[in-house]
Amino acid sequence: FARAAAEDKPIFLSIGYSACHWCHVMEHESFEDPETAALMNEHYINIKVDREERPDVDAIYMNAVQALTGSGGWPMSVFLMPDGRPFYGGTYFPKEPRYGMPSFRQVLTQLAAVYRENRGDVEENAARLTEAISGRLSLVKSDGAAAYDGALDIVFQGIAQTFEPEWGGFGTAPKFPPAMTIELLLRMAHRKGWQRALDMATFTLDKMMRGGMYDQLGGGFHRYSVDDRWLVPHFEKMLYDNALLMRAYLYGWQMTGSADYRRIVEEIAAYVRREMTSPEGGFYSTQDADSEGEEGKFFVWSEAELRAALAAEVNHLDAVLDYWAVEEGGNFEGHSILWVPDAPADVAERNNLSLEDLLAEVAKAREILFTLREQRVKPGRDEKILTAWNGLMIVSLAQAARALDDMQLLRMAMDAADFVVGHLMVDGRLRRSHKDGQAKFNAYLEDYAFLAEGLLELYQTTFDLRWFRQALALTEAMVELFWDEDAGFYDTSHDHEELVARPQDVTDNATPAGNSAAVAVLVRMAILANRPEWAARADRLLRHLARPIQGYPRAFGYLASQLDFVLSEPQEIALVGSLTEVGPLLAVVREGFRPNQVVALLDPDEPEAAELIPLLNDRPRVEGRATAYVCRNYACKLPVTDPEALRKQLQP
Repeated sequence: FARAAAEDKPIFLSIGYSACHWCHVMEHESFEDPETAALMNEHYINIKVDREERPDVDAIYMNAVQALTGSGGWPMSVFLMPDGRPFYGGTYFPKEPRYGMPSFRQVLTQLAAVYRENRGDVEENAARLTEAISGRLSLVKSDGAAAYDGALDIVFQGIAQTFEPEWGGFGTAPKFPPAMTIELLLRMAHRKGWQRALDMATFTLDKMMRGGMYDQLGGGFHRYSVDDRWLVPHFEKMLYDNALLMRAYLYGWQMTGSADYRRIVEEIAAYVRREMTSPEGGFYSTQDADSEGEEGKFFVWSEAELRAALAAEVNHLDAVLDYWAVEEGGNFEGHSILWVPDAPADVAERNNLSLEDLLAEVAKAREILFTLREQRVKPGRDEKILTAWNGLMIVSLAQAARALDDMQLLRMAMDAADFVVGHLMVDGRLRRSHKDGQAKFNAYLEDYAFLAEGLLELYQTTFDLRWFRQALALTEAMVELFWDEDAGFYDTSHDHEELVARPQDVTDNATPAGNSAAVAVLVRMAILANRPEWAARADRLLRHLARPIQGYPRAFGYLASQLDFVLSEPQEIALVGSLTEVGPLLAVVREGFRPNQVVALLDPDEPEAAELIPLLNDRPRVEGRATAYVCRNYACKLPVTDPEALRKQLQP
C-alpha cells in the first residue's frame, strides 16, 4: 500500500484459494504469462490473497464485487485505490476475449487509462462503493422486540417452498449440500414432531449419499453438484463440508436408526483420518479438484477399466456396474462417475440377486477399485491447518464419538484440539492458520467460536475439565475481542489492522457465520458457567435477526438452530459420580437425537468441577449412588438414580 501511494498506482488484488480450479487457470494463463505480467507490473501494484487465511479481506471485497456485478466468486479480481478502496471488480477474466468477456489484458489496459485520465470519476466510484460495503448491525436502533413466537413455523414454510421433490435439496442446480438446513429440519422434527420436516431431511440425505457428489469408493463429499441430481460434482473436497455433513448424517442416524447414515459418518471419518490429518493431528484444509491437470481425473472410470479391474474377482459384474449406474459412453466426459441412483433393493431384484449378495459383491468391488485408485496420482492438497475449520471437525468428531461409543473418533478430536491449542495459541492470542511450522494471522470471530464449540463438545464427551477451562477462556476472549454493544459481534477483533470496512457477516453460507457460532457458544456456556449476561447478548442478536431468519431461512440455517435451542428451554443435566459409576445414566442421556441439552459431571474426586460449573453446585449423590439431576431454567426435578426414571424425565 505504501508503494502504491508512493508510485501513484492502483492496486490489483486477486483473491482465491488452493483448491479453486479457475484460480489456477487464471494464474497459469495470465499471471505466469510474461506479456501479461509486464503489463501488470507496469501499471499496478499486485497482491494475491488466500481467502481462507484472510476471510476479512475476502468478505470486504466480495461485498464490493457483488455490489458491482450482482454476483461473486473466485478468483476474485478487484481494482483498488492506493488506500485500499475498491473502484472496479469481477471474477475470472480470460487471457483472450470470449463469451462476451473482455480479456484480462484489455481490462488491465482500460482501467489503467481510466485511473490516469479520469481520476475524479474513479475517486467518486471508490467513495460510493466503500460506503455501500460499510454497513453493520445496529442493535441500538433495533426495535428489539421481534417476536420469537411462531418464528420457526414461518421458517419451515420458507424451506418447504424451495424443496426439490425429485432429487432432494433446495432450489435448482448447482446444488450445494444443505447440511445446516438439514440439521434445522431434524430439530423441528424432533421438537415439534413434524413428519414433513423429517421426510425432507432424510430424502435429501438419501439422495446425496447415493450421488456422485459422494465419493463412493473413498468416502467424503465433494464441494457441490453442478446438476440437480447430485451426480457430477465439482471435485474438490473441503474439510468444512465434511465436518458439517458428518454432523447431518449423525443426527439423521440418531433420528431414524438408518445403518446407511451411520456408515456415511464412519466413512467420512475414515476419509479425514486417511487423507486430511497431519502427522501432528491437525486437519488439512482441502483437496484439489484436479490431478495431472484434469478436473476429476483421480475419481472417474471408463467402463473398460472397471471391467478389466473386476472381471477376475467379482462374480456378478454386470449387477455391480448396474448398481453404480455405469453406462455405455459414461456420464461425465466419456467416463463414469460412480453413483447409486436406484435403490439397491431394486437393482438386486432386476439382476435376480438377493440384496445381501449384491451388497457383498459391491463391497468386494469397492475394495478392489479403491486399492487400484490409490495407485493413481492424487489431487493436490492444501496443507494449511485453519483453526475455524478444525473447530468444526472437532465438534462433529466429538459428537460422533459419544453417540457411536467410538474411541478412535474421540482420539482424532482430541489430537486435533491439542494441536490447535498447542500450536495456534501464541502469547495468549489465537491464530488463524498454521503451515510449515508457522502460526500466523490474528484469529477471527469464527476461529474463536468454532473452536470454543468444539472444546465444549469435547468436554461433554469426556468430562475432562481441561476442555471446559479452555472453552471458557475462549468464550471470554471472544466476547472481549469481538463484541460491540451497539453492533453485536464483528468478524475482526477490536485491535485488528484497519481495513476500508470492518467486516460483519451474519449469514450462514458454506460454513456457519461467526455470529451464529458465537450465539451457539454463548447460550450453552451461559448455562454451564452461569453467565446470564452471555445469554442476554445471544438473545439480543436472535431477536434482532428474527425477521431475517424468517424471511431468508436458508441463509440463517445455523442461527435458526440456535433459536430452536433457546425456544426448547434446554435441559440442564448434572451427573454426580465417577465416569464409571454414571455409565448407565450417561447411556440414557446419549440415546437418540437430543440436541437441546447440556451435560456436566461432578466426580466426587474432582470437586473443582463445581467451582467451574455452577450447575454442579450442591448436587449430592442419593444414597451413595450415581445420581442425575434434570433441570430447566435452573429449576430441577427430583434427583434420580435409576436409568428408566431418568429416561422418563428426559422425554419431551
